Amino acid sequence: MTNEELLKSAIKEALSSCGIEALDNEIAIERTRDVSHGDYASNVAMRLSRKAGKKPLDLANELIANIHSDNIEKIEVAGPGFINFFIKKSSLGSIISTIIEKGEDFGQAEPNGKKINVEFVSANPTGELHLGHTRGAALGDATTNLYKKAGYDTTKEYYVNDCGNQVAHLGYSIRCRYHELFGEPCELGDDDYHGVGLIKIAQEIKDKYGDSKLVDNEETKAFFVRYGIDANLAGIKKDMADFGVVFDKFSYESDIRKGNTIEATIEELKGKGYVYEKDGATYLNTSAFCDDKDRPIIKADGCYTYFMPDICYHYNKMSRGYDTIIDMLGADHHGYINRMKSALMMRGYSKEALEVEIYQIVRVYKDGVEVKMSKRTGKAVAHRELVEWCGKDAVRYLFCERSGDTHLDFNLDLALAKSKENPVYYAQYAHARCHSLLELGKDIGIDATGSKLSGNKESDILKQLAEFPSMILSAAEARAPYKVAGYIQKLAQTIHEYYAATKIIDRNDLDGTKARLGLIQACEIVIKDALAILGVTAPDKM
Repeated sequence: MTNEELLKSAIKEALSSCGIEALDNEIAIERTRDVSHGDYASNVAMRLSRKAGKKPLDLANELIANIHSDNIEKIEVAGPGFINFFIKKSSLGSIISTIIEKGEDFGQAEPNGKKINVEFVSANPTGELHLGHTRGAALGDATTNLYKKAGYDTTKEYYVNDCGNQVAHLGYSIRCRYHELFGEPCELGDDDYHGVGLIKIAQEIKDKYGDSKLVDNEETKAFFVRYGIDANLAGIKKDMADFGVVFDKFSYESDIRKGNTIEATIEELKGKGYVYEKDGATYLNTSAFCDDKDRPIIKADGCYTYFMPDICYHYNKMSRGYDTIIDMLGADHHGYINRMKSALMMRGYSKEALEVEIYQIVRVYKDGVEVKMSKRTGKAVAHRELVEWCGKDAVRYLFCERSGDTHLDFNLDLALAKSKENPVYYAQYAHARCHSLLELGKDIGIDATGSKLSGNKESDILKQLAEFPSMILSAAEARAPYKVAGYIQKLAQTIHEYYAATKIIDRNDLDGTKARLGLIQACEIVIKDALAILGVTAPDKM
């Protein structure tokens, strides 16, 4: 149990002794900024004074009289009712043995029995991934990693839109390129796909099937569509794998459309009174729930809108037993949220069953100038290209460092810099520095008790390490990978400052060296695990 958890438990027992029952989220523990004010502080007396019917200062004094813990050296009341805790050095240092014993499982919460599905990227299989998909991949993967660390049963899912006009245009475009390879003219419209990648796909078809697909009929049309989808999806899977993202499940719109799933769902909703016709189209009464207007599900020409298969897909996800399903979507999907929530509520699910994270656009800068076009392709910078330029680690870290709801200006010069100004380099160098120290002192051994660590810098590191489990829970609850990046930066800074100010390996002071190396080993474990949550490697050497 960390010091924060011990303090929360002690405060809760003291409150109970005073006749006050409190929820865990009503008891906040924070690290103090000034060590003269203790190691930790709580405003619990001010938060619960009204419930207790007492003045905050009186409640604070009553609580400290009832707080008993062998880990606390002394307690003080400050200001209008803050409670400051001074922790025994031996208690602060005990976190080292916990971290070393648990290794990468430090901060891993016990399974909470809740199932979470996170769907992200889900790019149409019609071409290359763009930078919006990159941001969605970085945030979606890190968010799912956070949930897993926080004790949730998680699934990373990709929804493949393999039906509709876009894939029909893809098939037609590949078919035109295929015919072109046999000397026939290729006429592509504005809505067709002009990318050179389709020429490669057409060449693959020619190499495999010769001229057997030149006959234009329904069978060959379907063939070119399916071949194009599979080829592009294989490229997307490779790009994602190279980016450190591996999905647990791929779901396909074509599977949703099989059988009578959509028709039966419409009949179900119609039976509940949520479906009506207007001007030849069929509408869903989403405004009866939380949408601003009703939405069409069948167009006047008899074709389904994209919304109807999406409803069936979300029903499918919920039928798999998830407590919450999360969609990570680009900035142009704000109007999507309440209509889908409404559709789920029509089936009896709560409004909170679906959570949607919207992430904003990405702009790339070099030498202070926005890079809009790739010199290689003449088109907008693509996912694959950015990763090739900067490497997976820099892209993932810098994409996770900011909240998804803010615009991201990606600085190429910063991403490539080997200096402390580059956050990912700074963080990875902290890990490499820890590893190097442990290698240099491997003949000395370590002391994991922390009993001989007494400096302020050491206390600061110990408190930061102890914060890791609570930070994980907080970041997971907020779906905020940027909180992990912030934690990493603070820990890295403290490690670098400690290294600069301290002779960590001193062969004239072996007992002190063993204690410091124990601290360094704990730092190495935690910073590596924190980086892994963001999908970033922790190199041993740099």
